[in-house]
Amino acid sequence: MKKWQDWLWLVVIIGLTAVAVWIIQNPDYPIRRGLDLQGGLQVLLEADVLPEQQIDPQQMDTARQIIDQRVNALGVAEPLVQLEGERRILVELPGIDNPEEAFALIQETALLEFIDTGTVSLPEGMCVRTSLNEGPSRCELDDGFETPTFQTVLTGADLQEARTELGGFNQYYVAFSLRGEARDLFANYTRENVGRFLTIVLDKQVISSPRIESAITGGQGSITGQFTPEEATRLALQLRFGSLPVPLRIESTRQVGATLGQQSIDASIRAGAVGVAIVLLFMLLYYRLPGLLADIALIIYMLLNFLVFQTLPVTLTLPAITGFLLSTGMAVDANVLIFERIKEELRGGSRLDDAIHTGFSRAWISIRDSNIATLVICLILWVFGRSFGASAVQGFAITLAIGVCISMFTAVIITRTLVNMVIGWNARRFQNKKWLMGA
Repeated sequence: MKKWQDWLWLVVIIGLTAVAVWIIQNPDYPIRRGLDLQGGLQVLLEADVLPEQQIDPQQMDTARQIIDQRVNALGVAEPLVQLEGERRILVELPGIDNPEEAFALIQETALLEFIDTGTVSLPEGMCVRTSLNEGPSRCELDDGFETPTFQTVLTGADLQEARTELGGFNQYYVAFSLRGEARDLFANYTRENVGRFLTIVLDKQVISSPRIESAITGGQGSITGQFTPEEATRLALQLRFGSLPVPLRIESTRQVGATLGQQSIDASIRAGAVGVAIVLLFMLLYYRLPGLLADIALIIYMLLNFLVFQTLPVTLTLPAITGFLLSTGMAVDANVLIFERIKEELRGGSRLDDAIHTGFSRAWISIRDSNIATLVICLILWVFGRSFGASAVQGFAITLAIGVCISMFTAVIITRTLVNMVIGWNARRFQNKKWLMGA
């Protein structure tokens, strides 16, 4: 690597380090903690059907996926949503200490309806009564306020898909498709009611009130308006996850105390600090000057990890912290491979600058292959955790993968830049000081 490249990378490294330090100390970028570290609420849902009624396992799994996507979309930090037996779903919500807030999150979009409001366009947020449910739910009506009982045309159960699209003049709209018999019903209704309003009501609260411009046949339609990208995405989300295939009731709730979480945090910090200190000391004593440079790179590595954790953001749980610590060990391992290759070259009679170049070049192949294998394992763990609702496994896989990627950058770029500038540029001075090189 040429000297100007070393100087360029040094500027990049200093810049990244400065940004990392600023982000870590900035309260606007807090570290998100999972249920095991900060406490929260645990809610057990049960199918609200007769005891003797059989429940399709596929419907329960679909309900689990809808609740999981619903809670994730609402910004809850790494919730756990998993099936328990044939009729129950367990939901864990980190950082939620208000039961009413938790119930609102879980039961959001409990009833999605397309209602006929005739020639009246209802304002967004307005509470209405419908033919399926005559009383208001979470939204409150002002004293003395009355609305007619509107007729429900379709419900969220009739929707097959809803997604955000970008049309002409950079206008966002929501495209949707219907399933089964609802296609013909909707085609007949829209054909007979062109020019009237078909209002979309979410849990008896208006979210959109579009006009029927033409007959909608084939089960495909769109909702247009002056939508921002965020508004269109939110509407598509509400449409897509607006109906559960199985009615659910809250069977029980349990508050998870934060005391246990704080103890876990303290113990993890102590264990991590002791482990990192021992590793830094070992690198310094065994590899001397290169070890000192590797220690600097390792400290920058940890800062960059927390930069990513706080800007993505990544939710830290005990398994996630374990993944981070494991990746830290792998970052050290990469430096060990490099320095051992350099020592072998020096023992073979190579000049110091040649040994540094050859050591990094040949060690890179082993570092690359081992880290790719680890990333493949991380992908498998992430897919497993996502498929089976094991968010703890997902957290471990994510932090390990992030750490592995950053460790390759720190070993190949940061350590190499520091070693080149401190030792490589002064190879003659250090050529005969093998003890300082750890050789």
